Amino acid sequence: MRRDYHRWYSPRLGRDMELLIFGHAGQRVLVFPTRDGRFHEYEDIGLVGSLTERIEAGDLQLYCLDGFAGESFYCFWRDPPNRVRRHLAYEDYVLSEVLPFADSLNADPRTVAHGCSLGAFHAASIAFRKPARFSRLVAFSGRYDLTLKVECFADLLDGHYDEDVYFCMPSHFLPRLDCPEQLAVLRRLDIVLTIGAEDPFLDNNRALSRVLGGKGVGHALHVWDRRAHSARSWRQMAPLYL
Repeated sequence: MRRDYHRWYSPRLGRDMELLIFGHAGQRVLVFPTRDGRFHEYEDIGLVGSLTERIEAGDLQLYCLDGFAGESFYCFWRDPPNRVRRHLAYEDYVLSEVLPFADSLNADPRTVAHGCSLGAFHAASIAFRKPARFSRLVAFSGRYDLTLKVECFADLLDGHYDEDVYFCMPSHFLPRLDCPEQLAVLRRLDIVLTIGAEDPFLDNNRALSRVLGGKGVGHALHVWDRRAHSARSWRQMAPLYL
């Protein structure tokens, strides 16, 4: 399997960012890591291995992104408005630097936004806001409202709310989305969501599913047994849904 490491200085983030690419052709899959994950996480926890056959066959090419949560939503020394701004800068890095780089390496028109846990939020937020840039969204064990308090999970913005927060949270902006042109683009997305039956964000996923259904946006919501929020579960999900 082809494995390429890349690193460059991002002017949007003001620092170096690292990236691993697996494969030589096929759908370009942008892989967002979990909360504490780095660019090598997807390989470390065995998800690259679970997709080896399809990667080697030229069906998938993975672009494993570096993590940024420690500078954005989980940077608790930073005030909440600036946490969101750093997140938006990271999203700009993905759209304006990583995607053009992928275009230069692979002409396949299909681009997949994918991630697990917090990575699922990143994938969903960027794909729902910029659906013309993606063909698929595949999100495992996601939370689509980072202001939601459930069990031990806190509001990551400490009660702060503004327009940037609204437009970053799929659970907030999708219910009010009624522009026919935007909905038409969104309806072209192939959307797969997974969640565990005992996951604290099951209700959040079901609510998002209802919103999508009400907007005529086709999608699949797969509810797995138990919590299903682990590398073991994700290794089983990846060959099924990617």
